Amino acid sequence: MEVRSENSIQVRSDKVPSTVIPRTRLQVWFFRVCSSILLWTCLVHIVAVAELWHPHLLTGFTSRISWITRPPLRLQHSLHSPPPLVPSSEFTSIVSPGNSIEFGCWNAVYVVLLGCQHTTDTAFLGYWSCLLMSEDTWSCILAGYYRSNGFLKVSCNGGLNQMRAAICDMVTVARLLNLTLVVPELDKKSFWADPSDFEDIFDVRHFIDSLRDEVRIVRRLPKRFSSKYGFEAFQMPPVSWSNEKYYLEQILPLFSKHKVIHFNRTDTRLANNGIPLALQKLRCRVNFQGLKFTPQIETLGHKLVRILQEKGPFVALHLRYEMDMLAFSGCTHGCTVEEAEELKRLRFVMFEADRYAYPWWREKEIVSEERRQQGLCPLTPEEATLVLQALGFTKETQIYIASGEIYGSARRLAPLRAAFPRIVKKETLLDPAELQQFQNHSSQMAALDFMVTLASNTFIPTYDGNMAKVVEGHRRYLGFKKSILPDRKKLVELLDLHQNGTLPWNDFALAVRQAHEKRMGQPFHRRIIPDKPKEEDYFYANPQECLCEGTGCEDVLDPGKSSKVTMTAGEQL
Repeated sequence: MEVRSENSIQVRSDKVPSTVIPRTRLQVWFFRVCSSILLWTCLVHIVAVAELWHPHLLTGFTSRISWITRPPLRLQHSLHSPPPLVPSSEFTSIVSPGNSIEFGCWNAVYVVLLGCQHTTDTAFLGYWSCLLMSEDTWSCILAGYYRSNGFLKVSCNGGLNQMRAAICDMVTVARLLNLTLVVPELDKKSFWADPSDFEDIFDVRHFIDSLRDEVRIVRRLPKRFSSKYGFEAFQMPPVSWSNEKYYLEQILPLFSKHKVIHFNRTDTRLANNGIPLALQKLRCRVNFQGLKFTPQIETLGHKLVRILQEKGPFVALHLRYEMDMLAFSGCTHGCTVEEAEELKRLRFVMFEADRYAYPWWREKEIVSEERRQQGLCPLTPEEATLVLQALGFTKETQIYIASGEIYGSARRLAPLRAAFPRIVKKETLLDPAELQQFQNHSSQMAALDFMVTLASNTFIPTYDGNMAKVVEGHRRYLGFKKSILPDRKKLVELLDLHQNGTLPWNDFALAVRQAHEKRMGQPFHRRIIPDKPKEEDYFYANPQECLCEGTGCEDVLDPGKSSKVTMTAGEQL
């Protein structure tokens, strides 16, 4: 403090410290920074909560940015798409004016123009993969239009490839009905008792992102639909082999009452045929592009393929001679009496007056030899040996056995190993430590076999189960890679004639080769049997809608301009 005299008046003045001003300014800036951080944190939390309770809130905005900055290939030349197509009157009539359920342009896929792209380095007689979406779908995407009618929760049943096909079907149903799909649950209660979740087998992030512009997929239901809050989803199994009319007329109206529906069975719930072309192509996009295995499976699968390819060309033999298949099919040819009894016990356990362990195995009494004569049994290892030799494979052929544990183990495999010494399995090619993480996870082990069968030079299944069919279709998509599809009914006839001495080896071998000349995976039309979907050709074994013929696939856009372009032409072969 300083005191001085001015005209005899004492004036007292305080000196202001020089550090006060900088401190005050620092405090102001510190307050501003903290406030900004706090405000942004609150904003992020508000957006997160809003997105959780209203999942479609940001869909239009993000989709608009994504597709304006990265337009699809077909629209890089022209962003002028035709106006959205209007659903036919027979479907729009089921929605009342006051109903909140929407079709919107998202479902305007009944009449479409579809393009093609070369997704493989190989082709068969000019056939190429065609998976591009329709222009009306691109129009909807650019408009950022998507209003969900509700949530679809699905529980897949069966083995890996049955579940794979079911996932493709359920994505397609969600797209058809404008639903938000919850990442599917996988089967944990069937014979295989595999505890794997979806993310243990498939790359869930890739699955969601690769389909984000067609179907909204979330990892889990919003909290308000959680059982913890007392909410119970409406459960039902959709009718098998159903077409779009069933889903639009029977299932869609249910979402006006139940915002969440749980499909507790998903095997073969979508028809093979009679589905709009755009939806068939969506099934293919999910199967061939959306479902990618986890990095762990992909890495080990590629290693298996590399080891095999370094040793030369190889055959993938899907030797479906495992305990579950034999018990399921009731086939005991070549088994001992004790083994036949064991399979019978596995097939059903009688208690409470004729109740069976697996209720979907409906046939109670099966005559094994009758089924074998009808071609309904898998080839035994001994039969497979003779067939491979008749087809011209030699001791030098490298054969990869894609299967689980063979029933009867080394004893049943002995004839096959004697004829083909270069037989290998994943267990013999990899270090036990590398397979340790996949032990007791049959679906993950099957995923490794799936990758090897796709990469093989020749694929031969001994039974036309789900894996055989799905792999067959995938190899068609990859360029009609050689797949020898045994005619088991004809083979049983020839095998019995040869083994009883009636048919000499040379005649047997010639007959086997002639019987399979047109069963090498060539292009052909799917066989359609009205009202008998179980007997017609499976969509995933021959996805003909996802293939086009001709190097100029753009011709498919306007069939009137070119008479050379067809979807498939089995009659021409």
